[in-house]
Amino acid sequence: MRMVDIIAKKRDGSHLSKEEIHFVIDGYTNGQIPDYQMSAFLMTVFFQGMSAQETAKLTMEMVKSGDQIDLSGIEGVKVDKHSTGGVGDTTTLILAPLVAALGIPVAKMSGRGLGHTGGTIDKLEAVRGFHVEIPEEQFIELVNRNKIAVVGQSGNLTPADKKIYSLRDVTATVNSIPLIASSIMSKKIAAGADAIVLDVKVGAGAFMKELDDARELANAMMEIGNQVGRKTLAVISNMEQPLGYAVGNALEIKEAIETLQGKGPADLHELCLVLGSKMVVLGGKAETEDEARSMLEEVIKNGRALQVFKEFLSAQGGDASVVDDVNKLPQAQFQIPVKATESGYVTGIIADEIGVAAMLLGAGRATKESEIDLSVGIVLHKKIGDQVEVGEPIATLYSNTEEVGEVINRISKAYDYSIDKPSPMPLIYTI
Repeated sequence: MRMVDIIAKKRDGSHLSKEEIHFVIDGYTNGQIPDYQMSAFLMTVFFQGMSAQETAKLTMEMVKSGDQIDLSGIEGVKVDKHSTGGVGDTTTLILAPLVAALGIPVAKMSGRGLGHTGGTIDKLEAVRGFHVEIPEEQFIELVNRNKIAVVGQSGNLTPADKKIYSLRDVTATVNSIPLIASSIMSKKIAAGADAIVLDVKVGAGAFMKELDDARELANAMMEIGNQVGRKTLAVISNMEQPLGYAVGNALEIKEAIETLQGKGPADLHELCLVLGSKMVVLGGKAETEDEARSMLEEVIKNGRALQVFKEFLSAQGGDASVVDDVNKLPQAQFQIPVKATESGYVTGIIADEIGVAAMLLGAGRATKESEIDLSVGIVLHKKIGDQVEVGEPIATLYSNTEEVGEVINRISKAYDYSIDKPSPMPLIYTI
């Protein structure tokens, strides 16, 4: 078998066999196939696409390229949730204890962030003492005991995907549905979940800007999951503006706590109930989503979800008292208002610009080597549909410097206004 023949076959639009896909992934991971040939192969996929069967085979070859987490020692159906990312996306911090409070095991493998804010692990590390460096045996024991634990990603999880993604980034082949879908799903499958709920974001603050593209990605990932024996479904949700109000690590922990108390932003609360209901049904704890939703609302109301969050933080070394006193979270030195430049109704917020503004404050990483300031970020006061007067605060910056002119300018330009109130936008487009 020769790589040049496989490139030519895919270039001409033919389907690749399981053996040919194995040859490509195994050879590239082991260094036998050079970057220039892999680059050519990725470009053929970019233009010719892949069938659902090919994409599933590609995904499983990437799974097999490294470690696979064995969660068979955990009792019950292990349900995972994956979001394709956005600005202020705090759902994992809420969903994990919320679903675990109903006895569904949440064995979460998470990473660090590269972009406007930290990843789930960075955010959790805003709680003093919290750590994810725990051996697999302890991880499984914690999930069996508390129904929830979070561990850092293994260094050898899907190494093929890491190599391929680095190459896609410099060969203009990132935006390919089969390659995106296999990249995401290979990590979810390697992490050992039995069922997966996908939150596919669409809009200005998402990777997918158009609904048709988000739908295509959602279908591709669902096909992969279901073909390889993982119950998989997808929710396509709105990311035209940041989710909730907080953008920043400690600020998002605070907002997650408020949401678990039943006092969180309406959009964040609703999305967590939608996603959580599906996790509960897949986990076998409810027959219908209406029943699941009622169960989730009850564990928020009676405080059980918040108690599970405390137990989770404490079990992994964190200071659980932050749940009762959020002032124990890292605090920024300055709170600086950003004021409206016009009167009227907010008709648009460029979510990406809010994310970049948070990163400029230090809430995220511009490069892998960047240091995150867990205390800084942005809290929005006005979102789409809200009325505002000129000079009224639309956001507050939490900063450790007063030199924030560029950040204020970015946020100001991210807001659009009109004298007419805009029509409400859907939070969920389709399921």
